[in-house]
Amino acid sequence: MTTAIKHRHVEVNGVRLHIAEQGEGPLVLLLHGFPECWYSWRHQFEPLAAAGYRVVAPDQRGYARSDRPKDPSSYTIHHLTGDVVALIHALGESRAFLVGHDWGAPVAWTTAQLRPDLVRGVAGLSVPPFPRGAQSMAAGFRQRLGERFYFVYFQEPGCADAELAEDIRSTFRRTLAGLPTEDGSRLWTVPPGGRLLDALADPEQLPDWLTEADVDAFVAEYAPHGAEAFTGGLNWYRATDLNWELTAALDGLPLSVPALYLAGEEDLVTAMPGARDFIAALPQVLPRLHHSELFPGCGHWTQQERPDEVNAALLDFFGSVRD
Repeated sequence: MTTAIKHRHVEVNGVRLHIAEQGEGPLVLLLHGFPECWYSWRHQFEPLAAAGYRVVAPDQRGYARSDRPKDPSSYTIHHLTGDVVALIHALGESRAFLVGHDWGAPVAWTTAQLRPDLVRGVAGLSVPPFPRGAQSMAAGFRQRLGERFYFVYFQEPGCADAELAEDIRSTFRRTLAGLPTEDGSRLWTVPPGGRLLDALADPEQLPDWLTEADVDAFVAEYAPHGAEAFTGGLNWYRATDLNWELTAALDGLPLSVPALYLAGEEDLVTAMPGARDFIAALPQVLPRLHHSELFPGCGHWTQQERPDEVNAALLDFFGSVRD
């Protein structure tokens, strides 16, 4: 029988990170994306802990109960991977499995590139290890998809912040379960003359994988921060131009640790231009790729939508790694 999930704060690199943890054994760090928190991994704690792993899910910097630096320059990939490295050490461990979803995936992939000595294996959900491009992500999306593509829209300080914080419950219902409106797009794009959430309808009924209690839990983590509830997470997007400048030396750096990639066939990430071709070529990018899979009928929220399949794949992957 495993123990209950415990909550505490750990100080790393001058910020306090809230963590949720359960179990004993080899460390597994679960890194969430936007707009999420530790609760996104609610279906992973018990199965992984019961299988003999120490499961730790932090609220990454800028999110929920963790510290929220105001300057976007405090959210570069060096800060974020530095938090992971420092957290491994702060937990008294020397190595860990990293599992990242959405924005958590680039953090996991990059940490594995920079510090393979600390990473037993790395799993990315939704976002594959895209290479550094000829321009920043924000600049590339602006050129290909326009100013109203959500990633570009997020660049303006204060705008998306206010819209997302206006009705936090509706924001989570729409971002997690909302379907594109008539004016919307599978690639989240602000309708002409509209606002960010106008592209996503607030569903009359939640899907089977998401309950009203789940929405309550996300709202409870964000509501205490009022008008700035989403600003920390949005600052990750606002650091992408700086990220591109800072990562020139990492271009072409191999990712040599054991790896796993999982995503949904209906994920907006896998629908982005060139994404499917890159995913098909992952064996060339990840020489120690254990498995790559796209789940039919699954959208963006991989581990929440398909917890049984994700948990089985993770445990199979962890078990395949030989130190």
